[in-house]
Amino acid sequence: AAKEECFKAADALITYGALVVKDSRVTEEDNGSFLDVLEDYFALPEEELKKDERPEYGYQVGVTLENTEKPKCKSDDVCLKIIEKLEASERPLDILAHGADPKCRFFWKMTETPPYKTAFPSLNMPNVVPEHFKDVWAPTLNKWGQSMKNAVEGVAEMTAVGLGLEQGTFKDAGRYGPHLLAPTASDLVKYGEKDTILAGFHSDLNFLTIHGRSRYPGLHIWARNTGKRIPVSIPPGRNLLVQAGKQLEHITGGLIKAGLHEVVVNEKTIGVIEQRRSEYPERPLIRISSTFFWHLSSDFDLEPIRDLKSRADTLKEANGEEKDDYPTLKVGEQVQNELRFIALMA
Repeated sequence: AAKEECFKAADALITYGALVVKDSRVTEEDNGSFLDVLEDYFALPEEELKKDERPEYGYQVGVTLENTEKPKCKSDDVCLKIIEKLEASERPLDILAHGADPKCRFFWKMTETPPYKTAFPSLNMPNVVPEHFKDVWAPTLNKWGQSMKNAVEGVAEMTAVGLGLEQGTFKDAGRYGPHLLAPTASDLVKYGEKDTILAGFHSDLNFLTIHGRSRYPGLHIWARNTGKRIPVSIPPGRNLLVQAGKQLEHITGGLIKAGLHEVVVNEKTIGVIEQRRSEYPERPLIRISSTFFWHLSSDFDLEPIRDLKSRADTLKEANGEEKDDYPTLKVGEQVQNELRFIALMA
């Protein structure tokens, strides 16, 4: 039965680039405490938040303020071609007319220090603790972050087994990865109009991304080959959403594709804004997404696993997809290349 679940996980990532996972170690209460602290933090004045910025590290720790991060798809021909092939009604909101994303983000590293000298020290820098939250910040973020990290590492193991690999193949390769708990925040007073893009159409550069439930809906994903824009809702309870990232696409030779997604203000978002306004009038109207980016280790050689690459080529041929090139490179190089694309690193 356990093996069956592993095949299901791998198949879901091949077909949809995403899956919902139930984890009995996760509690709504921990997610709620985390969302409360982050809402309060992002309600601070901008000059306070600015103290926590670290542009010299490519914003890979601390806060990134709104209108800094650009969706990569805007400047990526492959991604623009994907949009072109979708029917007009199934396309993401227009990212070409959209500048940088009006979302803020906080990056909190959850890494294990490698026992060797890394070639990528700028991806392995110290965390930032906001001054006004110094008592609660680390315990709250570490508690929720650890729940998400445990869950996503379980999915990494299941995916490996489901693809016919050793259970530890991916988890071991990511042991010293620059994992990030990366909550994003969107001010729904400023950006609460229908069809506002909060995070433009993109895929994630890491290996697997995991999300807890947000209080406000608005996430859409596109499953491979259906061409349909799918609104995501994570069921209440001990459920988390997992999405495939670029590193997983690369190591599987494109058998699993990085999941494309956007976050927008839709009708359901507006319904929840009204509800929160009346039920919790004293709380900030800020959409927090409790996102965790799980990475492979920066010094790991990223190259397609031969058996998976041949399965990927067969699948792409059957689907009429173009074949992609996945050169061998260090994970740290891949991350830096992607960060330049989204304007977070010079």
